[in-house]
Amino acid sequence: MFNSFLSKFKSLLNGTTEVPASPLNLKVVKSDTVTESVTETDTDNNRVVFSPSKAEKVGKTKKVTADSVPAAPVVNPQIEAQAQAQAKIIIENARRIETEAKTKEAEIFQRLSSLNEKEKYFLQKEQSLDTQQVDIKKKADQIDELYRKQLEKLENISGLDVDKAKQLLMSSVEKKMTSWLAKKIEESKDDLSTRQDELAKEILSEALTHGVTDYVAEYTVSTITLPDEKIKGKIIGREGRNIRAFEKATGVELELDETNDIRISSFDSTRREVARLTLEKLIKDGRIQPVKIEQLVAQTRADMDKILLNEGKRICQEVGVYSLPVELIKEIGKFKFRFSYGQNLAKHTVEAVKIAVALAFDLKADVNTVRLGTLLHDIGKVINDQEGTHVELGVDLLRHYKMPEAVINAVAEHHEDKAFSSVESVLVYLGDAASGARPGARYEVHEEYLKRMQNIEEVAKGFPGVTSVAAYQAGREVMVIVEPSTVNDEEATVLSQNIADKLEEEAKWAGQIKVTVIRELRTSSTIIGSKINKSAVKNDG
Repeated sequence: MFNSFLSKFKSLLNGTTEVPASPLNLKVVKSDTVTESVTETDTDNNRVVFSPSKAEKVGKTKKVTADSVPAAPVVNPQIEAQAQAQAKIIIENARRIETEAKTKEAEIFQRLSSLNEKEKYFLQKEQSLDTQQVDIKKKADQIDELYRKQLEKLENISGLDVDKAKQLLMSSVEKKMTSWLAKKIEESKDDLSTRQDELAKEILSEALTHGVTDYVAEYTVSTITLPDEKIKGKIIGREGRNIRAFEKATGVELELDETNDIRISSFDSTRREVARLTLEKLIKDGRIQPVKIEQLVAQTRADMDKILLNEGKRICQEVGVYSLPVELIKEIGKFKFRFSYGQNLAKHTVEAVKIAVALAFDLKADVNTVRLGTLLHDIGKVINDQEGTHVELGVDLLRHYKMPEAVINAVAEHHEDKAFSSVESVLVYLGDAASGARPGARYEVHEEYLKRMQNIEEVAKGFPGVTSVAAYQAGREVMVIVEPSTVNDEEATVLSQNIADKLEEEAKWAGQIKVTVIRELRTSSTIIGSKINKSAVKNDG
C-alpha cells in the first residue's frame, strides 16, 4: 500500500499527462507561431489529455524557436493549493505507515528472538530429563538387585520362602484383627442397644402425642332429657302400653326416674342408637302410640345406612383417607357403635392411625399404606353374620373390595398371626397396640359383659320359631319374640322353659335368668264398600 502511494506521488511530482478536466477549469492558449497542438478529451474518465506535438514525435528534427513553443497551461491557484495540501497529507500518511511498519517489524524480530531462546532452553531441559531418566533406571535396577540379594539372605536365614512368609504374616494379622473386631462389635452392640432403646422410647413417646383423643364412653346407657313432664306420661302410655311396645320394637330397656331424664339401656350400641333416634322423633312428633312407635323404629332402621355412611365419612376424613367404596365406608361407620374391651372402636381406630402415621414419617415408611392399613385393621369386628376371627373376616372383606395387597397383609398380620412381611405391617401392629395398651383405654370387665349378653341371645335364637331376642338387666332377663303362625300358646310356654334350661346348661355364671316369650297376633279389618275384609297381621318383633 505504501509503495502504491509513493509511486502515485512520484508521478505527480514528475508531471503527469493526466489532469482532471472539469474541476480544474483549464484554459489552453495557443500561440500564433505554433503550427499545431493536439488535445484529446477522455470522455469516459472525465479528463483532458494533452498530446505531445508532432515535433516531439519526430524527435527534435526541427529546430524549436520561441515562437514555435506552445503556450503553457494556466492553472487555477486555488486548485493548485488544494493539490499541494492533499500531497502533504498523503506524504504524512505514507511516513506514518512506514513508521508503524518498521515498529511492527521490530516487534516481530524481538518475538522471534525470544522464541528462539525458549526453544534452546526447552531443548536443554529435554536433554537433562533424558539424562536423569537414565540415571533413575540405573538406580532402580541397583535397588532391585539389592532387594533380591536381601530376600535370598532372609530366606536362607529363616528357612521360609516368600509365599510361606506371607501366609504366616497374614495368619498373625488375621488373628489380631479378629480379636480386635470382636471387641469392637461387642462395644458397638452395647452402644447400639442403649441408643436403640432411647431412640425407640423417644419415637413412641412423640407418636403417642398424636393419638390423644377426648371421648366419654357410653358402654350400655344413653340418656335423653325430656322437655316436660307430660311427655314422660305419653311415653309410658296407658297401663305402660307404649313403653312396652317401644322396648319390644327396639330391643332396649327404658328407665325413667323422678327427673326428666330417660336412660336407654342395652349392651348393643346399634340398638341403643336406633332407640335414641326413634325416641327423639316421637318426642318431636308428640303422637306416641304402639303403631307410630313401630313405624318410626322401622324408618330409623332404614335411615341407619345414611347414619353409618356419614359416620364412616367423618372417620375417613379425620384420618385423611378418601375415595373408598361406599359399602366399605358404611362398614367403617359401624365403628361408632362397636366397642373392643370397653374402648370405642371409632376412637381406637383414629388413635391407632395417628400413632402409626407418625411412626411411618419418622421411619420413612409408606405412609399411605400404613394409614389405610391401620384404618381397616379392625374392620372384621363389625361383621356379625359370618363365622371366623375378626382378622380373617377383615381380610376376606378387603379382598372383596380389591384393596392393595400391602394393606391386606398389614391387616392379616396386625395380631402377629403371621410373620411381618413389611415395615408397614409392623407399624400397623404398633399403632393398634399403642392405642389399646395405654392406661385407661380398655376394660376387660366390659368386654366379658358384652360376650355374656351376646351368648345369651345366640342361645335363644337357636330355637325354631324365634324371630328376635333381647337381653336385659345384665342378662338376668331375656325377652323372646316368636312367630305366631309357627308357635302357639302352649308351645310358647314350653319354649320359655326349654330356653331357660338351655341357658342354665350353657351359662357359666351364678344367678337367675328370667325368660319371657311373647307371642302376639294382631288383627285388622278394612271396610271396602259394604264388605268387610279381615286379615291376620303378625308381629315381627
